[in-house]
This record gives sequence, C-alpha cells and structure tokens, in this order.
Amino acid sequence: MTSALRLHHIGIVVPDVAVASAEYTERLGYESASQIIHDPVQTAYVQFLQLPGDGALLELVAPDGPASKLSNALNKGGGLNHLCYETDDIDGSCVELRRHGLVLIHPPVPATAFQGRRIAWLMGRERVLTELVERAPNGHGHEL
Repeated sequence: MTSALRLHHIGIVVPDVAVASAEYTERLGYESASQIIHDPVQTAYVQFLQLPGDGALLELVAPDGPASKLSNALNKGGGLNHLCYETDDIDGSCVELRRHGLVLIHPPVPATAFQGRRIAWLMGRERVLTELVERAPNGHGHEL
C-alpha cells in the first residue's frame, strides 16, 4: 500500500462556513488555521480548523452556489464528506490506489486552498470519498 500517505484533514460539508467555524471553535476548542477561501474549481468556500497540538486539520466546506458540486451533498444533510491524505507522489498514489480498487473520480488538478498544489479525488467500494493532496515542498506538518 502507499506508505507515504498521511492524514491531512477530514472534510465536513456545512451550509455556512463562518457559522460552522464559530460553532466548532466554541463547542470543541478548534482554532482557525486559515481564512475562508473561495475555490472556484471546486465550487466551494472552505476553511481549515485545527485543535491545539493536533496534526490533522478539519476542513469546513460549503457550496458557493446552487450549481456547486457540493449542493447535492448539502441537500442530503451535509456532514462528513471526505478524508484527505498528503502524498509526496500524487500521480503514483493515484495509480497505486486504483490498483487496490479505488475509482479515480477526478485526476490531479491545482487547488486554490493549497497554493496550487494538486489534489485528486477517488472512491472505494465502501463509498468513502478520498482526496489526495501533494505534500508541501518543505514536507513539514500539514501545510495549507
């Protein structure tokens, strides 16, 4: 299996990123790890949160309009949407995960939320959406 994968974030679909961010901050002690970012390619608004001392991030994701790719997920109630893993070799990881039965939903493309580093989307038979993101050039921590 792809040994270089490391959990980067858990994606949660919400109707409003700012409202959800305030709730996660107040209720669970999360801190903001980014501003709210508009990603026109993903048709979404996103914000990353982090618990103090924790390595993995929480990504709050909201559709940027009725035609957003996320509108269907929100209409079904939102909530847990995907798991994202960092990788040093996104192309190689896509090939390897496909060999292990995952279906490539969207090949690697640059992502606004990650300063142009590429992301890819896959799904396995258990229907869990998997996102891959290229590791930051310095390779330290969970860089956005």
